[in-house]
Amino acid sequence: MAEKTVKIIPPPDPNPVKPKYTPPPGACDGHCHVFGPAKKFPYAKDRRYEPPDSPKEKLAALHKHLGLSRAILVQASVHGTDNSAMLDAIKSSKGAWRGVAMVAKSVTQVELQRLHAGGVRGVRYNFVKHLGGNPELDAVESMVTRIMPLGWHLQLHLDADGIIEQREFLRKLKIPFIIDHMGRISASKGIGQPAYRQLLELMKDNPRAWVKISGPERVSAAGKPFLDAIPFAQGLVTAAPDRVLWGTDFPHPNVKWMPNDGELMDLFAMMVEDDATRKKILVDNPTKLYWAETIKQK
Repeated sequence: MAEKTVKIIPPPDPNPVKPKYTPPPGACDGHCHVFGPAKKFPYAKDRRYEPPDSPKEKLAALHKHLGLSRAILVQASVHGTDNSAMLDAIKSSKGAWRGVAMVAKSVTQVELQRLHAGGVRGVRYNFVKHLGGNPELDAVESMVTRIMPLGWHLQLHLDADGIIEQREFLRKLKIPFIIDHMGRISASKGIGQPAYRQLLELMKDNPRAWVKISGPERVSAAGKPFLDAIPFAQGLVTAAPDRVLWGTDFPHPNVKWMPNDGELMDLFAMMVEDDATRKKILVDNPTKLYWAETIKQK
């Protein structure tokens, strides 16, 4: 049997511009990754792509450049269910970073507690076809029961069609869940496309549904500067401003057009034009999901 070819993906733009927009104090990158270094944190044997190392130091330097003081590290499929690189990065942040893990269905409750102590606040599932397709829904529902006492949420990486296909599954979820990257809808199909209308309906009607207005480079059909993604983000913010997050998606694995992270910061300011809503999305909303204990202490 021939060995499976692993796709080599490019590094992020090494020269992010200094954004014109200055985010408020406590602003959070709500979706980013650390990859490797592979010598210390090897990539999964069954990975679908091979990234260049993007370790915690590189991410911290980017955030300092952009004016972001907090971050949510999202476990990516390239590391599989070995969350070591993410946990190491969170530990180094002194409380400024939180995480979303990927776990096996056989994960023990002791391990879930260890992840919680390490700063994890959710579990991610990939439904995207090029990353392996749908997980077992029974296993996801079982995990919901197990993580509910921890106050965690689900993070769901769906193709646009999956928003429609998984409509009933999403409706039945009993804990908060986040849809990544505006549901990966395609701007070429317009704001009237069924997947986007379904996503808007979900955000308006389900108080447990959250969405990330990240990944404009995944939504855009026109390419840089991804302006055709703006109306889709604006519609989602209008639908549920209290349940929207934004993130860079650094270091941008598997994208058609590599974005510039400084330009993405300014694109966010175009998506969300008033300062009060910007603060809500960058500061208040991530605090509710990831630093809830700090709210209770006040």
